[in-house]
Amino acid sequence: MDCGSSPQWREMNAKLIQGYEVVIGFETHAQLSTQSKIFSRAPTAFGAEPNTQACAVDLALPGTLPVMNKGAVERAIEFGLAVNATIAPRSIFARKNYFYPDLPKGYQISQYEIPVVQGGVVEFFLGEEKKSVRLVRAHLEEDAGKSLHEDFVGQSGIDLNRAGTPLLEIVTEPDMRSSDEAVAYAKELHKIVTWIGICDGNMQEGSFRCDANVSVRKPGEPLGTRREIKNLNSFKFMQQAIDYEIRWQIEEIEDGRAIQQATVLFDPDTGETRAMRTKEDAADYRYFPDPDLPPLVVAPEWVERVRREMAELPRVMAARFVKDYGLPEYDATTLTQSKAMAAYFEAAAKASGQPKLASNWIMGELSRRINAGEGSIDEAPVTAALLAVLIQRIADGTISNNAARQVFDTLWSGEATDVDAVIEAKGLKQMNDTGALEKIIDDVIAANPDNVAQFKAGKEKAFNALVGQAMKASKGKANPAQVNELLKKKLVS
Repeated sequence: MDCGSSPQWREMNAKLIQGYEVVIGFETHAQLSTQSKIFSRAPTAFGAEPNTQACAVDLALPGTLPVMNKGAVERAIEFGLAVNATIAPRSIFARKNYFYPDLPKGYQISQYEIPVVQGGVVEFFLGEEKKSVRLVRAHLEEDAGKSLHEDFVGQSGIDLNRAGTPLLEIVTEPDMRSSDEAVAYAKELHKIVTWIGICDGNMQEGSFRCDANVSVRKPGEPLGTRREIKNLNSFKFMQQAIDYEIRWQIEEIEDGRAIQQATVLFDPDTGETRAMRTKEDAADYRYFPDPDLPPLVVAPEWVERVRREMAELPRVMAARFVKDYGLPEYDATTLTQSKAMAAYFEAAAKASGQPKLASNWIMGELSRRINAGEGSIDEAPVTAALLAVLIQRIADGTISNNAARQVFDTLWSGEATDVDAVIEAKGLKQMNDTGALEKIIDDVIAANPDNVAQFKAGKEKAFNALVGQAMKASKGKANPAQVNELLKKKLVS
């Protein structure tokens, strides 16, 4: 059942939420890209046989002590710098107490009162509207193990391979007001952590897991009671789950029932959320400082070294594209969705000398093909160099935009790898001979006296009709700009 993505469902939700304000906050667990765990030397590779990557420290055997992974701290610093957050010079670890079979210590080592990353903001576009979501914090913690219920009759298995895997939990303010905005935020956050290389972003393997806190209220009223949708591992399911939860909460309120704070799971087969347990508050976890770990001290020199070694950030690169190439901010932000797309754009823009045209083609034809599942930008049969030549032929008037699309289609199909050869073979060159064009335009004016009279009476549509007739007479080979210029010159003289 694909409720959340159907137009009927979205329209029904839109009607239902009239009179209510949706409030959404996110907690995202990004698995850090270290080779070993956060407090031990055990490996973190995905897919190993159960319980083959859990050492004595992960199992909390008596006499073992945790030792902080420096690489995990550096990745947290990188994230803080990427979102303009404050890096705490001193932060502490706490024990978060709860009792699950897959948590061998009976508590999780996390950060509570003083996290390593404080504040920050994530900016993104929703359509062409710029949005921003404030971050409360990003803190380091260890992952728990995993309970396995499949292939066991009447019992469950425990796999502790993930126990101790380093996580960065990224917490937002409740700044989002729709599922569209929430998904756009999650995609932007995913882009940031993968761009700077602190997380591989693999949602299917659990490397990037999102929990959405959803509540509704009448405008101007205090925040409503939230329900947390756990472990959303795809953007599609994220949207469906939030849309369903919004609808469910409003229906409950409209029927006179109070919302109970709870943790819920989304079932993609039914398109519905279902309660898993009553939601705990911080007091229920009985946090207290971990006695085995000293405070984490991050010197300013360490932060500056990490800053110097970081690659150009997407927001910095987008600002450079605006400054150096004269692009609109929306284009620049879209083109920096991935390093591959940004590199493709720069190559095409520099080679063609036409950055805006390059942006239009990458955001248009190229992205349409990639989004339709026709490969990645790294594998695109139309390389940046080929696109640059195609753009030059448009800019110098050799071919029209329509003809360029035909050339692009041929190149994409792999039938040819030379722009000029395709133009020649298909006879796509524009007619730029002024004398020939003037004769066509004279014939069109003579054959369409009614349209001429209407244009002179102030009807612009009549002019467009005459342009269409001229293009038809030239079999689409006339340069539209020249046709417009010559036709207007003759009609107003």
